[in-house]
Amino acid sequence: MNTGVKITVFAAALAATFGTACGVGAGVGPVGAPAKPAHGTHAAQASTGSAAPEGHGGHDQAAAQGRAAGGLQVSEGGYTLSLDTPSIAAGPGELRFSVKDAQGRKVTGYKTEHGKELHFIVASRDLTVYRHLHPVRAQDGTWSAPVDLPAAGAYKAFADFAPDAPGAKNVTLGADLSVPGAYAPAPMPPAVNTAEVDGYQVALGGTLDPGKAGELKLTVSKDGKPVTDLEPYLGAYGHLVALRDGDLAYLHVHPNEGGPGPDVSFTATAPSAGTYRLFLDFQHQGKVRTAAFTVNAGGGAKPSAAPAAPAASPAPAAPEESGDHSH
Repeated sequence: MNTGVKITVFAAALAATFGTACGVGAGVGPVGAPAKPAHGTHAAQASTGSAAPEGHGGHDQAAAQGRAAGGLQVSEGGYTLSLDTPSIAAGPGELRFSVKDAQGRKVTGYKTEHGKELHFIVASRDLTVYRHLHPVRAQDGTWSAPVDLPAAGAYKAFADFAPDAPGAKNVTLGADLSVPGAYAPAPMPPAVNTAEVDGYQVALGGTLDPGKAGELKLTVSKDGKPVTDLEPYLGAYGHLVALRDGDLAYLHVHPNEGGPGPDVSFTATAPSAGTYRLFLDFQHQGKVRTAAFTVNAGGGAKPSAAPAAPAASPAPAAPEESGDHSH
C-alpha cells in the first residue's frame, strides 16, 4: 500500500518499525555534503504525494507552526509519559508504562495510526541501541512490552500517539530510562552511505538539511540484486526515524509515493544542524529489519570517502543496534 510522506517531529525515536526481531549492520561510504546551518532549533516540515490515511497530522502541524522538536519533554499538551519501570536490568525484561492526562488519569482511548494505538521506541543515549516496540494495553491504561536491552547505560523511551479525545493532536513524549551497571558511551558510528543487515544491503542517497526539505532515498538489495517486492509494514514500504545526537530530538518520517522497492524515498527536514542517527525499517519475506546510518546535517564535518581503519571497531555493537520489533 503506498503512503504519502508524513514527517513527525516530536519529543522515535528517529522512527524504525517492527513485528519481529531484526538486526542493524555497519556501513561504508559517505552521505552527502553538509548544508548551510539554519537559524534556530525548530523543525520545518514538508510533504510530497498524497496524505497517508493514518498519518501523524498533529506532528505535521506542530512542525509547520515552528514548535520545538518532539520527544524532548515528558509532558506536553496535558499528557505525561509515566514509566512504571524507569530502571530495568540488562537482558530480556518487560517495560511497563502509562500515559496520563492532566488530571493524572491513565489514558485508555487512542486513535489508531499505522495499525497501532501507540508506537514506543527505546534508544540508548549514545545511539548504538535502538528498539521499536509494539506494547499491549491493559483495560486500565497500563502498557507493557517485552524488551531486550543488551548493556548498562542511559536510554530514552519515546511514546508516539494520538489521544481519542476532541481536539487532541498527535503527541510524542520522551522519558529517561536506565539500565544499571558500569557504562562507557560508545563513539558515534562514522557517517557512511551503505549498511548491511541480515544479508541485505541498503544504500542511502541525498542529504538531511537543517531548515530545508530534502529527499532521502534508500535502496534495498540482496546478494547484489535489487529487492522489488518489499512488503508493507504498518501501512508503508518503509519507516524512517532520526534522532539528533546530544538531546535525542526525534523525527519520524514516512515515505513518498512509490512502489515496493528497491527504492524508498522520504522528504525530511532537520530541526537544526548536527549529527543524526537514521533508522530505516523495511519488511521482506515476512520479517522486519532495521538499517542504521549516521548523517551530518549542516555544519558537520564532511564524511570521508571511505571509513577510516578504526571504523571496524563498532562492528561488535551492530547486533545491539537491531530494532526489537516485538508486538
